[in-house]
Amino acid sequence: MRKGPLLTFVAASLCGAVSARAQGPQRQPVQLPEGNGKELVEATYASCHGLNLLANSAGYTREGWELVLSSMVALPREQTAVLAEYLAKNFPEKPRPAAVLVPGNVTVEIQEWVVPSLGSRPHDPLAAADGSIWWTGQWSNVLGRLDPKTGAMKEYPLKTPQSGPHGLDADQAGNIWYTGVSKRHVGKLDPNTGEVTEYFLPEGPARGPHTPIFDRQGTLWFTLQSGMVGRLVPATGEMKVVPTPSQNTYPYGIQVNSQGVPWYVDFRGNRIGSVDPATMEIREYVLPDPAARPRRLALTPDDLVWYTDYARGYLGRFDPKTGAIREWPSPGGRESRPYGIAAVGNTIWYSESGVRPNTLVRFDPRIEQFQTWAIPSGGGVVRNMMATADGNLVLACSGVNRVALVEIGGND
Repeated sequence: MRKGPLLTFVAASLCGAVSARAQGPQRQPVQLPEGNGKELVEATYASCHGLNLLANSAGYTREGWELVLSSMVALPREQTAVLAEYLAKNFPEKPRPAAVLVPGNVTVEIQEWVVPSLGSRPHDPLAAADGSIWWTGQWSNVLGRLDPKTGAMKEYPLKTPQSGPHGLDADQAGNIWYTGVSKRHVGKLDPNTGEVTEYFLPEGPARGPHTPIFDRQGTLWFTLQSGMVGRLVPATGEMKVVPTPSQNTYPYGIQVNSQGVPWYVDFRGNRIGSVDPATMEIREYVLPDPAARPRRLALTPDDLVWYTDYARGYLGRFDPKTGAIREWPSPGGRESRPYGIAAVGNTIWYSESGVRPNTLVRFDPRIEQFQTWAIPSGGGVVRNMMATADGNLVLACSGVNRVALVEIGGND
């Protein structure tokens, strides 16, 4: 495996461990406690967003820090032990809900692979048409490909340094498209040549594209963190972005329904939005609870919109035809932080990122029942997932530097 500097560990592990609630106005930096290992952290951590992020991280046990360190940076065993001891003592595991395991008749087999670049923080996965699994190496500036049959992995470097690759999708020709969230562009990778083509945003948006999705006509739609939704026509290179009707929004997950209509969720408000594919006019739908913060969404074949309410610990369903909204409390409770979500047929799958270990959750809408499984590595926050063509799932386990394949059996 590629050896990464300690700096990579600091940026990807400690910064990535910060909870969403700690993301906000900059606080005054904290002083690291004295102790063996302080200098090792202090020498590198200043390059991140500040030591205050470390103080507000979720924390780990000594064993937990060792696992995180091993997946983030190649260090001599003695250095890993020193760091783990220091971090566990001064930044211990904060109380978080234990995973609630709900039995059922469906079986799953979860296989995980550590990606080659340590500290990569794989963000979004892609189940490609050829059966391969792709991921974005957000901190290592690569796209990666895994052949789950052989375990062979390959990484493709991107053109612009520190692009911050985030979301993924593939076109009908097999090209892999990603969003360069840190450098304001959408990129295309030709897997056959490794060539990367970049399409930069027009002047205006301060923050880059977030999550991409192709419609059936080959148009790429994407959300932007700066309160916008965008469209790219690959054939011409034409790119257009439009603002949402409400101010201070954060369009996050996005999908396209059977009629070619893009739907997205607003992670900064209790809203869902649809985009007219011809005019790009956006219509917003307000969720009943002002505290709702939908983060990702999935569409079932009947075009119902399912969403994970990260802030409240709920799974929700919105019917565009009637406007009806139904919600179910997630098995892990209010602090379970439902995140990545996908539909396999009419069955909903998602992950609870706030419990330890993270869980894989199945919801059967026909009988309104849940079933859950613990993710073997702990998950480290499953930010996104995707259904495969044969009805399985792929996951990106960011905090533990892994991608996973979930093979579904039993009565599903």
